[in-house]
Order: sequence, then C-alpha cells, then structure tokens
Amino acid sequence: MHQIDTISNLLMIIAGILMYFFGSIGNILNIWVFFIWSRSPRKSHNHCRHSQTSNSSLYLLASSIANLFVILYPLLTRIMFDGYHYRVTTNNVMILCKLRFYVLHTFDLISLTCICMATFDRYLVSSRKVRLRKLSTRRQQTKLIILFIFLFIALHSIPILIFFDVSSNGQCTILSTNYLYYYLYTIQIVLHGIFPIIFLSIFGLLTFKQLKKIQTRHHHNNHRRTQGGISSDKQLSRMLLLMSMAIILSSIPYCIEQCLHVLFIQDNRLKSSYFFLFHVISHILYYTNPVTSFYIYYISTPNFRIQIKRIIFCRNQVHYVLYYQVTRVSSSQSTSVNIYSKTSLSEHHSKFNTS
Repeated sequence: MHQIDTISNLLMIIAGILMYFFGSIGNILNIWVFFIWSRSPRKSHNHCRHSQTSNSSLYLLASSIANLFVILYPLLTRIMFDGYHYRVTTNNVMILCKLRFYVLHTFDLISLTCICMATFDRYLVSSRKVRLRKLSTRRQQTKLIILFIFLFIALHSIPILIFFDVSSNGQCTILSTNYLYYYLYTIQIVLHGIFPIIFLSIFGLLTFKQLKKIQTRHHHNNHRRTQGGISSDKQLSRMLLLMSMAIILSSIPYCIEQCLHVLFIQDNRLKSSYFFLFHVISHILYYTNPVTSFYIYYISTPNFRIQIKRIIFCRNQVHYVLYYQVTRVSSSQSTSVNIYSKTSLSEHHSKFNTS
C-alpha cells in the first residue's frame, strides 16, 4: 500500500509540474491569439456581419483567461496537497481552502460555460436556417453575455468562501451538511460533469453534421469565392469540436469520483491507497482541460498555427486574413477581393521591411 501511495505522489508531482509549466505558456499564447482575432475590424460596410463572426473568439478569449487562473493557483495547490501532502492550518485556511476552491470553481465554470457558448454560437452560425443564424449575437451583446456569466458564477460561488474550513487532519472540508450535498450534487457532478458533457455532445454533433452538409453542397457547386470562408469556419468549428471531446473524456473520471464520494461518503474504502491513486489520476485528467487547450488548437487549426508563428517570430500581424475568412457562405465576391488585396499589401509591406 505504501508503494502505491508513493507512486501516486510522484505521479502528481511530475505530471502536475509539467502541466503547470506547459499550461501557463499555452494559455498565455491562447490569450494573445484570441485577443488579436476578437478585435474589432476597421470600419467597413461588412462590419455587422464580421462582428458576429468574432463571437467564438471572444468566448475563447474569456475561456483562456479563466484557464490561466485555474492553472496558476488551484493546480499549484493541488500539487502541494496530493504530491507533498501539505497540511492546511487555521492560519492559512483562507488562502489554501476558501480562496482556492472559490477561484477553482468560479474560473473553471466560467471556462466551461464560455466553451459551451462558443460551441452553441458555431452551431447557430453554421445553420442553414436564417432564423437560427439571426440568433447569433452582435459583438457588444457577446461582451455583455460574458460579463453576466462572470458575475453570476462569481456570486454563485460565494458560499464556498463561507462554508469551507479546515478539518482536524489538516484537509479542506465543508462544515454545513446541507451545502455539502449541494456542492457534491450540483457543483461537482452536474455543473462540472453531466451538464457540459451533454451540452457539448449535442451541439458539437449538430455542428459537425451541419458543416458536412455545407461542405458537400459547396463541393458540388465548386464556388471558388467561398472556399476560404468555409475552410476557416470549418477550422474554427473543428477546433471547438476537438476541445469539446477533450472536455467530455476528461470529465468522466472526475464525475465518477464525485459520485463515489456521494454514494460512499461514510465508507473507509474512500481512504484506501487505490482510491487515492484513482483520485490523483482523475484530478490530473480534470486539469487537462485548461492545460491542453492551446495544443489542441495548434494541432487542429492551420490559421492558429500561422498566427502563433507570426507572434513568435515577431512578424507583422495580418489580421484581415484570419478575421475576414470566418464569414458566412453568403459573402459577396467583392468582399473576397478586398480581403486578398489587403492581405497582399500587408505581406508586401512585411517583405519590404524585412529585406
């Protein structure tokens, strides 16, 4: 049993430190890219249409900021708790219990909610029904939605600051029995597990089906002028679909662990070495959501890779390519001509400066 505990500790330390390092770098780059993608375009006659296409980038920007908070604080303390068995005392209970779990659940729920909203927005934008496409909000409305999400979840998590405390064995616990069951059932199982799994599965599948229909239809029509827009829409949707799959797969073990806590809350088997190993593995998978988002985006999206290379090698940013390509199928040919003419001028200017 002692050997299993040692393996669990080493697994949490090694995996946790690697996730902390690569996750922090990845989310900083995510924030940089999505900040560029979500910026308002310069004044043009297509401003309203392009304001709608930046919704997903705004949601992903908010999600990346929330993920960075989750990695910098809760993940670090999780390494301390499960890797080094650091004990909480009455002197540091505010920092290591109350504030830690408040930050964890607030920003993790903000990240999950924004991913769900970005997936839902992709579903609306890719729909063949005009009625559904019109439901996609404008840029300013999207900002208000993100602000409302932040305020609502921040207020919802306030009881965590009140009821979390330190137990006699130096671990964080909830004093109120009523809130303990609400925390386990509602926050842990439903909000962190069942709801995002069901929501992302449904709308991810619907978006995938709609994109396949659009791709098939335009393959038969062979319209050159819309190939760029469809390609970028498909890239962004594929990026969200892969992220949704990662969230679903990594949430299942964590959801199972929380269900076991509810079913066997008074059972000593939850204190065994094998369950502690399962606890460590489920929490490592739980933190893969905020950690691996950058690498999923980088692998699945050529436009994302192009933007990252421009950031790393300090090249002039060509915003119009990435921004204007994410257009609806109904974009006019004159718009496409303007886009590529601006791109060519920008690239020509970049070559002139580097030469």
